[in-house]
Amino acid sequence: MKQKFKNIFWDVDGVLADLNFAYFNFLKNHPKYRDTYQNLKWEDLPTVLPIAEKYGALELKTHPTCGIQMDKDFCASPEFFENRPLYKDVIETLKELHQKGYKQFTMSATFNVEVKKKFLNKLLADVTDFLTIECVEHKAFMHDSAKVDQLKYCLEKYNLQKEETVLVDDRIYNIDAALTVGIFPVRMRCEFTTPLPQLPQYKNVPEVHNMIEFKNWLEQN
Repeated sequence: MKQKFKNIFWDVDGVLADLNFAYFNFLKNHPKYRDTYQNLKWEDLPTVLPIAEKYGALELKTHPTCGIQMDKDFCASPEFFENRPLYKDVIETLKELHQKGYKQFTMSATFNVEVKKKFLNKLLADVTDFLTIECVEHKAFMHDSAKVDQLKYCLEKYNLQKEETVLVDDRIYNIDAALTVGIFPVRMRCEFTTPLPQLPQYKNVPEVHNMIEFKNWLEQN
């Protein structure tokens, strides 16, 4: 059977790499916050960082009093910002999908494109021979997530057909971005993500919990 999808846009944080792990260590060990959160337990992360509906996942920005500053401090601290391990089976799955002919890209928003690209090239060094690293700066475009414009830009830049393209992302507002552009979204879930809202636009959006589940879904579509 001819494969329907040929291109995969991977979100990095929360899909390929464990951003929650980075947040946890940041809260417990950053000089500015460790006195408050040195005894924080993993399962209590959503209590400290309440999950906003538009995100559907943990975000430092949702902290009720220090969110914006926390996010800036996190991004300015390489020892915490870069301390996010890849999830299980990421490298093996990316290589397998490459062998099957899929074109693969990262879709990552950041405060500093140069710094984020350098980090991603190091984090994903085993697959950068075929994985195209794309980043966009926050607020570089008018949309909240920046991904609407980024997706359109990459479709044109790499001459990709939107109906042949998948975005794998954990943030709900980025699922919205894919739907707006006409790219098929797949939601990646982890223990802290909330389900997609029961709304008509999400009726056909699949949710998977790891790379193997996604690969199995892709093989069936």
